[in-house]
Amino acid sequence: MSKQQDPHDTIIILDFGSQYTQLIARRIRESNVYCEILPFDSAREAVFARKPKGIILSGGPSSVYDADAPKLSYNIIEDSKCPILGICYGLQLIVSGMGGEVRPSANREYGYARLEIAARESPLFRDLPPEMDVWMSHGDHVISVPEGLHVTARTADALNALEGLSGRIFGVQFHPEVAHTPFGKQILQNFLFRVCEARPDWSPQAIVGEQVGKIRALVGEGNVICGLSGGVDSTVAATLVHEAIGAQQTCIFVDTGLLKEGEFQTTLALFEQKMSLNVVGVDASGDFLSALKGVVDPEEKRKIIGRVFIEVFEREAGRIGEVKYLVQGTLYPDVIESISVRGPSAVIKSHHNVGGLPERMNLKLIEPLRELFKDEVRTIGRELGVPEDFLGRHPFPGPGFAVRILGEVTPEHLKLLRAADMIIEEELRLAQLYESVWQAFPVLLPVSTVGVMGDFRTYEKVLAVRAVTSVDGMTADWARLPHDVLGRISTRLVSEVRGINRVVFDISSKPPSTIEWE
Repeated sequence: MSKQQDPHDTIIILDFGSQYTQLIARRIRESNVYCEILPFDSAREAVFARKPKGIILSGGPSSVYDADAPKLSYNIIEDSKCPILGICYGLQLIVSGMGGEVRPSANREYGYARLEIAARESPLFRDLPPEMDVWMSHGDHVISVPEGLHVTARTADALNALEGLSGRIFGVQFHPEVAHTPFGKQILQNFLFRVCEARPDWSPQAIVGEQVGKIRALVGEGNVICGLSGGVDSTVAATLVHEAIGAQQTCIFVDTGLLKEGEFQTTLALFEQKMSLNVVGVDASGDFLSALKGVVDPEEKRKIIGRVFIEVFEREAGRIGEVKYLVQGTLYPDVIESISVRGPSAVIKSHHNVGGLPERMNLKLIEPLRELFKDEVRTIGRELGVPEDFLGRHPFPGPGFAVRILGEVTPEHLKLLRAADMIIEEELRLAQLYESVWQAFPVLLPVSTVGVMGDFRTYEKVLAVRAVTSVDGMTADWARLPHDVLGRISTRLVSEVRGINRVVFDISSKPPSTIEWE
């Protein structure tokens, strides 16, 4: 994120590699406070030149006692005049730097834990219940509290919040930034407003205005193409770019052969009826399916799909004329799970828009939503007048069904998966559950099992049903679908989809699992 020209109060987040770092920024922006994320190894001058009202030290995958653990090159506690909040690794870094001790925990805390507030007078926990659920993701804990700090909250297994030095230093072991810490937003707002006294004078409208100005300045009189999928992300990205340069943008909607049943035709019709974008449909299904033949490794699939997309876009750009830029609806979860851009975040998987792109391509990228989360994108989409037909859709991966088929992508597997996908969506809509579920889809497993249909023995595929609830896609919990709905889905899948004789339901949360299986 670039620095705003207006004199907004600023919160600085120093990134130590947590998968949740951008979520902290997202929560702060939700509270209408401007913030910037800087890598942990940013120079002292770069941090304090922003004149921050507060500094947040993020979590991270390292242990502070490791020889190569990421650490600051200066004493932030002595150098900073503003309040500091350490989250997870950030808390441990504060403790270690002040002479306390951090060690591996006998009971590693992952998922929900019950937090008991030990200091009700703490400004961080003001006006909150004496006990609350919080979300944990750590294997180390503080065993020795340094002089100048005191414990303000605990769980059954560990102390989980500290503060001190005249109300200027705060730390929490849990993650207030994730949706699964119910009072996390209020905790962060207490830090922003009670501790830092920051002004709530920033809004999503600022994102639209800033990006429109940047795109106009970048593109000038040139032309761009947009890789359109029909989903929320690319539709909003295309609309935002259209707001900036209008007819200079041509949107390319590619039939990869990996889309939902009828998706290519119906989405093209929807764009024509409800949007003013210039959209061109391209059938490249043969290119994608041919390139994927015999491939089973998920990373290789993503890279192949990314490469073929670029080949198609460059071919279409040549037909349009001189085009220098490609617009993509990349979101921050795509980035943070693919490559490290802000700090030493661990790679989870390559996204086809990010880690799957070829190193050399003729088009330069414009990614106006790269710093945003799905719900923020929906908010901006409504601000831009994007119809709910697009904004209300469940997320669908750019690689399509290729990453929902565990194993080789074949026409037979795609036919099976499309039929299963239609049944799941139909039953959720009939039960009026589609809008309350973040995402629901089938996954074809590379496993066959014995079954009985009528008087005959079968040996056919296993299908997993994945349904999750989420706010932002960075954390998710499995959806508690009613048993009668699951029963109808299972019955229809086995009886209507030839090749399936067993259905399983995925009850994994994120983390430790991801939403998609590949």
